[in-house]
Amino acid sequence: MNTFFSNIKGDAFGGITAGIVALPLALAFGVSSGLGPSAGLYGAIFISFFAALFGGTQTQISGPTAPMTAVSMVMIAGIVAANDGDINKAFPLILMVFFLAGLIQVGLGFLGFGKYIKYIPYPVVSGFMTAIGVIILLTQILPSIGYNPKNDTDYVNQFKPQAEEIILENILKEEAGEGILVLENFEETISRAKKITAESILRESRTLAAKEASGTIGALKILPRALKHINLLELLLSLGTIIIIYGFKRITTSIPSTLVALIVVSGLAIVLKLDYVPIEQIPQGLPLPQLEMFRSLSFSSLSPYILTALALALLGAIDSLLTSIVADNMTKTKHNSNKELIGQGVGNSIAAVFGGIPGAGATIRTVVNINAGGKTKLSGMIAGLLLLFILLALGPVASKIPAAVLSGILITVGIGVMDYKGLRAVAKLPKNIKLGPLKLSSEVLIMVVVMLLSTFWDLIFAVGIGLIISCLIFMKLIGDLTAKYSEIEGLKEEAWPDEMGFPSALKNDVFIKHIKGPLFFGYTSEFQQLYTQIPKQAKTVVIRLSKMPYMDQSGLYVMEDILLDLKLKEIAVIFVGLQHQPRYMMERIDIIPDVIPESKIYVNFKAYLKEISK
Repeated sequence: MNTFFSNIKGDAFGGITAGIVALPLALAFGVSSGLGPSAGLYGAIFISFFAALFGGTQTQISGPTAPMTAVSMVMIAGIVAANDGDINKAFPLILMVFFLAGLIQVGLGFLGFGKYIKYIPYPVVSGFMTAIGVIILLTQILPSIGYNPKNDTDYVNQFKPQAEEIILENILKEEAGEGILVLENFEETISRAKKITAESILRESRTLAAKEASGTIGALKILPRALKHINLLELLLSLGTIIIIYGFKRITTSIPSTLVALIVVSGLAIVLKLDYVPIEQIPQGLPLPQLEMFRSLSFSSLSPYILTALALALLGAIDSLLTSIVADNMTKTKHNSNKELIGQGVGNSIAAVFGGIPGAGATIRTVVNINAGGKTKLSGMIAGLLLLFILLALGPVASKIPAAVLSGILITVGIGVMDYKGLRAVAKLPKNIKLGPLKLSSEVLIMVVVMLLSTFWDLIFAVGIGLIISCLIFMKLIGDLTAKYSEIEGLKEEAWPDEMGFPSALKNDVFIKHIKGPLFFGYTSEFQQLYTQIPKQAKTVVIRLSKMPYMDQSGLYVMEDILLDLKLKEIAVIFVGLQHQPRYMMERIDIIPDVIPESKIYVNFKAYLKEISK
């Protein structure tokens, strides 16, 4: 308990700052999901508090994130469509899927799944994150210009014949289930058909219109029509939000620009009494448990969505553990990955019970927390409590926020979540595979495939296909290089024979590291342990690379991070025996010569000994 409150001042400031940053994002993610701003806020409150309390990363701030919201959005739209477009009817099932995803995460933690996160290749993560950004941008075009397909009368009317057919089909299905559908007597069918009203047809037509315009493909299909029906006020509110977010960052970063944009643009819209479209009403008072989700559902209704829950659980696990690694690098600590999964699962399950959308460890909010002084779990719990206070005190005010403002916020999130580091490297990575007459980079191919499949098909299947392609290409390349270098040794190694004559006067100043085998996505975690082995008194690190024949993109960026960190610590780095392929990779992103100059690269250890003996 003493440790828990050991940094109460820093944790309080960090938690409050992270909570303020989380507020506009939580509202925006809730609206984007389709469940409304309250769902995003509830998710942020409960996930932040309980993931921090039970998790394995001291400084992590959790809540709804762009990847989790993107997947949830697609799932929610599908369940709502399957329930005649009635969100209230679909709500218990949606929450049950979220609840199950949380339970699966807890199970993954107990099964020790956390240690396998290191096997996700960088191009897969890069393609996925870029796709998330593209999805957010495309799906926010319509709300940012004030176009809602449900309110486009001419567009909705196109679906009325189909709507009437669907309603009639539902009547027949109901009668079949009730056992009253008889081929010789359609009197009951005719009677029920006569009760179909213009209002019910219109409601179904609007559901079909919204479904047709949903997702990335739907947004692109309806875009030409939407551009003819631009609401200038909504567009200006959205653009104003975007301009302030990016502009205020140039003035200061001490105050979250997203929050400034939210307050300024919303405040002006309210004060000037503009005729804007507000977000949905946020319920007042404490969040109440949605116990109907347990009473009204059966296993048969839930079973079609078990794979969806699994996908959410896996995505949340990956998202959270990647953020944990970021936190470790910033704080020089080590998280407990399995405990972190348990904490995230508990948080997501509890959030679902109270009607919140699922989430994960949030990188930006975690970084903000650490920079503001947060060091313990208390910071994440304080962030959740702050959001609860805002809900209770400012709920009615928050309900007046223009929907276009949140759309503008999401557009900046979409732009920010893309992996620009991976995109910049596309033109520089070596073309190491052939597809027919074409010569391509395997890393780029994987990234593009994952990005396109994620954007226009299915996020989870895209990641799975990306992993399969990565494994196949990796095995092919390693097999082509040489089988004898397939060994990957641990980090504890003995001195090589040619090191026996190393000057004794330099032994305390020079640390020698041997790398055996390829530096690829499955070995990056062990390679990072290099940090822990470097003695405090070391002034030079010699990395022997003669037995490292291959380096993939994941290994490349891990090597870059380590070298830059050593440079900041003013520790000189020497390369010995660098092979052709790793050298080519490092030259593509200017590690050589910007970080490691040619003068620090030696053909063999004998040449290095000769140089230091001068």
